[in-house]
Amino acid sequence: MTALTLLMMVLAYLAGSVSSAVLVSRLFGLPDPRTQGSGNPGATNVYRLGGRIAAFLTLFLDVLKGTIPVWISYFLGIEAIFLGLVAIAACLGHIFPLYFGFKGGKGVSTALGAMLPIGLDLSGLLIITWIVTVFISGYSSLAALITVSLAPLYTWFIKPQYTLAVAMLSLLIILRHRGNIIRLLKGKESRIWDKGKANE
Repeated sequence: MTALTLLMMVLAYLAGSVSSAVLVSRLFGLPDPRTQGSGNPGATNVYRLGGRIAAFLTLFLDVLKGTIPVWISYFLGIEAIFLGLVAIAACLGHIFPLYFGFKGGKGVSTALGAMLPIGLDLSGLLIITWIVTVFISGYSSLAALITVSLAPLYTWFIKPQYTLAVAMLSLLIILRHRGNIIRLLKGKESRIWDKGKANE
């Protein structure tokens, strides 16, 4: 691992540590998503607390936190496997944000953003998978789990050299959703439009 890779990992973590949900909620005069709703500072909780515009802005910024560090690292010539480490660093920043008391979100949007530089074909498959799963089930968490689980398979067919990096990222997101997995199995997970429920 080179000094450049380490530098990009640090910068990715610092970028990921910017909590879009908290900043957007403050901008829109919404309750703190870390203490209201599900308590998860992510786009789904912001949607429940403040509606579509605030949620979309949160989602957009969270995606950028993953895309920009990985994109820059790619153009700097960092190898595929280490691009995965840069992506993981960005997600860890989102999950454990330095500037917000290390209380962050699940990292799904940032992880998907980190996969976007691989190509528009992969991006399209990931987005379609998420939308279809949400449309059918109504569960944001289930959509995230299915999408990241299929991401390594999609990558294998599109650009196989990035499969291991994507698999590492997917594993992190799945582990982060262990509470959601338990609630889904017990039938206690709330759907994305259930604004009055407190889990996510």
